[in-house]
Amino acid sequence: MESSFISRSSKIAADPLSDVLSLLNPRGYMSGGIDAGGDWSIQFEQDSYFRCFAIVSGQCWLSVEGVADAVCLDEGDFVVLPHGRPFRLASDLSLTPIDIMTVITAPLNGNVLCWQGGGACLALSALFTFAGNHADILLNVLPPRVHIRKDADRASMRWYLERMMKVIREPQPGGVLLGEHLAQMMLIEVLGLSMGETTAGGVGWLSALADKQISAAITAMHENPGYRWTLQALAERVGMSRSAFAIRFKEKVGSSAMEYLTRWRMRRAGHKLLNSSEPVSSIAFSLGYASESAFGFAFKREMGCSPRQYGDARPLASSAPANGS
Repeated sequence: MESSFISRSSKIAADPLSDVLSLLNPRGYMSGGIDAGGDWSIQFEQDSYFRCFAIVSGQCWLSVEGVADAVCLDEGDFVVLPHGRPFRLASDLSLTPIDIMTVITAPLNGNVLCWQGGGACLALSALFTFAGNHADILLNVLPPRVHIRKDADRASMRWYLERMMKVIREPQPGGVLLGEHLAQMMLIEVLGLSMGETTAGGVGWLSALADKQISAAITAMHENPGYRWTLQALAERVGMSRSAFAIRFKEKVGSSAMEYLTRWRMRRAGHKLLNSSEPVSSIAFSLGYASESAFGFAFKREMGCSPRQYGDARPLASSAPANGS
């Protein structure tokens, strides 16, 4: 059986964001929080985590490597750092930072560490890893920093963080599964809000979902990836001329509709190869390929190896973070 992030009846319309997350198989781990006091500056080195954090009280500066402008975060602010880049949190960025690994030496397990007496800034954090090997689908369309500013959105995100901390801090029967679902639900909301935050001038499938007609075309491809879609058929599906649709799709998504379709088919194929016993010939047919050889050529061009080589790799699932950073 294929693993699925969200189980849906086949009668329910396709949801591209859920489809992508089903390939990524996200795992969420609550790392707890830090309550810093006095003058402080903490450096976080590069890692492999998709990180979310909220400022519960006080304020601090955030500087992310590769992002020109530092930002001052105030009480209630919620920030997403998707790429694992090095970053710094500080009361004053001119201070010499200390490494987070010297501050947190053991998992926080939902608790808050008091640093230098606390009282200046309290931040809660959640880390995500992806058990699937398609994280680039998501990470390539997200900026290095997403700052969620609307009060209602910030309040929702903080609720998830606090609830997750409580589940880990006060273990109960079923708590592991509850914590996992809370983390996954928070990630879905984070991505939905990120889509809104990055829509203006954004390029990529996530931003494109905010465009009604392009979103409808993407949904159609996800709903029936094995259909022999053409540019004309997709344009008619969303009520646009072929030329206008081609131009807008490329502008919004950053690739042509046919390139997107091929990429999505191969990602689906890769997921099936790793998570089912379905033969290559059956996978090829289900994705619209008349022959296994034609499918194999397209797969190798997109994924860098043959379908059978890909299926034999079967990477191990990512492990949980070893510390509470």
